[in-house]
Amino acid sequence: MAWFSDSGYWLGRLVFQRMLAVLYVVAFIAAARQFRALIGARGMLPVPDFLARVPFRAAPSVFHWHYSDRFFALWSWGGALLAAAVAAGAADAVPLWAAMLLWAVLWAMYLSIVNVGQTWYSFGWESLLLEAGSLAVFLGNAGIAPPVPVMWLLRWVLFRVEFGAGLIKMRGDHCWRDLTCLYYHHETQPMPGPLSWFFHRLPKPLHRVEVAANHVAQLAFPVLLFTPQPIAGWAAVAMVVTQLWLVLSGNFAWLNWVTIALAMSAAAPLWGKPSVPLPPPPVWFEVLALLATAGVLVLSYRPARNLLTRQQMMNTSYESLHLVNSYGAFGSITRVRREIVVEGTADAVTGPDTVWLPYEFRGKPGEVRRLPRQYAPYHLRLDWLMWFAALSPAYARAWFVPFVARLLENDRDTLRLLRGNPFPDLPPARIRARVFRYRFTTWRELRETRAWWHRTEEREFLAPIARSALHGRR
Repeated sequence: MAWFSDSGYWLGRLVFQRMLAVLYVVAFIAAARQFRALIGARGMLPVPDFLARVPFRAAPSVFHWHYSDRFFALWSWGGALLAAAVAAGAADAVPLWAAMLLWAVLWAMYLSIVNVGQTWYSFGWESLLLEAGSLAVFLGNAGIAPPVPVMWLLRWVLFRVEFGAGLIKMRGDHCWRDLTCLYYHHETQPMPGPLSWFFHRLPKPLHRVEVAANHVAQLAFPVLLFTPQPIAGWAAVAMVVTQLWLVLSGNFAWLNWVTIALAMSAAAPLWGKPSVPLPPPPVWFEVLALLATAGVLVLSYRPARNLLTRQQMMNTSYESLHLVNSYGAFGSITRVRREIVVEGTADAVTGPDTVWLPYEFRGKPGEVRRLPRQYAPYHLRLDWLMWFAALSPAYARAWFVPFVARLLENDRDTLRLLRGNPFPDLPPARIRARVFRYRFTTWRELRETRAWWHRTEEREFLAPIARSALHGRR
């Protein structure tokens, strides 16, 4: 079938696949480094407990057959090594069937992790990585011309990511419609980056321009993806630029980078065809790719319908394989930033003179003189969930008490998620948590105090608690 493949997409496929493989590396490493404290056998939300109540069909995962912390670590580090090999070109150095197998194994390995990750893996970028990864299986390798139907499916994913985010903003918080959301967002986003303070201090008229540009990028450019070239390609390039702006302004794990990879695949025809045309795929590959395309189109019904409904849901998977999903972000914007400050003391009996020492997190704001760091595309799962917990204790109901219990034990794996341990010799006698209101300082305050944040205490989140009081609550 001459129409099935087109060598003009070769560079877009190459860039997309290499970027995706690198993001798989990051995702697997993040899983390997954080799982013990979060979902390990002694973690805050243990995988064995989850598997005991959730059947395989609801959450397909290799860990239904066997789970141990050692096996999970080997699985995660093995995924990282395999993804690194693919990023280095392994899939282009093997026969087509083997390349497909490499991508399928990567997808299945990460699916096994996401499906037992519970709250810690409930973010939209997990499903996005899996959806993009499932399509990578049917893109072929350097030995054949890229399949046009699958390349168009990448545009369909990109469309849903951007258009879904644009619609949920217009249907949500009124500040998106009156162009004022960025008066607050850079300051109140889950995990600010090193430039977020400067973005927040831009003039308000420029913030309004930012919001207007965002609406164009998410509501107009996605539609242009389905127009003739070069219009579609330049629309994709513009979307890359807007995603890079988001990369500079905050930490959103690999959400922006998967979106950039998808957009780069759509911009492919702008870069021209290779000097020597690539051979067409074999018939068996064409059949498999067309079957996969048909399957995606069938599964797209509910995500497409979701885009059209006023009760639009964001970041939703409709089946346990995360093949075709709904996306969206920041339908509402918080106006005030609140942070939970966790502190410990060596005093068994607390009073007005008790010295409390804070636990500093790696990414979320704490010490006011510490400039936020850049972590994305790496994902700090505990830091993100702490932001949600500050919005409402309901977000932390399942895991916060187990988190505190592990701090009271000086649990090594839990402490590795933090910047340091204020009690290196003996565990603290008591832990407490307080909610503070944070705001970025002004230029004048920054010069005078060298503090990036100003904070005021609002309320108690957790009263001082000892290890003995947690017995039976874990």
